Amino acid sequence: MEDRMLRAMARWPNVPALYGWLFLDRRGNWHVRGERITRPQIIDTINANYLPDADGAWYFQNGPQRGYVRLAYAPLILTVGADGALLTHTGAQVQAPSAAWLDEDGSLLLSTEHGPALLADTEGDWLLDRLIGEDNPVDEVQLAQALAQPSGSPTGLWLSWGNGHSLALNRLDAAQAPATLGFIADPQPSDT
Repeated sequence: MEDRMLRAMARWPNVPALYGWLFLDRRGNWHVRGERITRPQIIDTINANYLPDADGAWYFQNGPQRGYVRLAYAPLILTVGADGALLTHTGAQVQAPSAAWLDEDGSLLLSTEHGPALLADTEGDWLLDRLIGEDNPVDEVQLAQALAQPSGSPTGLWLSWGNGHSLALNRLDAAQAPATLGFIADPQPSDT
């Protein structure tokens, strides 16, 4: 978090949080009140001050105020950098994912050192190039069989991570992703 945000929080410690204003779409774009944010300075500020709370609700610390984020899917969206590395929409490089899942539509979810992440739908080639199965490369039949598995089951596929490392891919229904990966998709004010 930026130092100026920490100073603002110290000066005004009891500012109520905002809910429902900020939205993160499946491609890592920020929206405020239904309008996509395009100004680079605003995007950079949000990205630098985007964090999870202890319950798994992600927020933007805007001075002394938290703006809780409604998620289209996951808190972090991954794209492929020029060097082939995965980057979060906030610019952090993914070094060591610890678990991987495919949802019912073939979307890739990763548990990363930065938090729960979804591979952007524009990066399907990256995923297909790294799928490993019994018959390498994975064909359409193997992929269809993997996606037909019940949620929570192994798919029989692996995600090649490079340097001889790979992660087993399990199936996970999109509706179960928040509970399994530990995030809140649509934070709401508490009743207390």
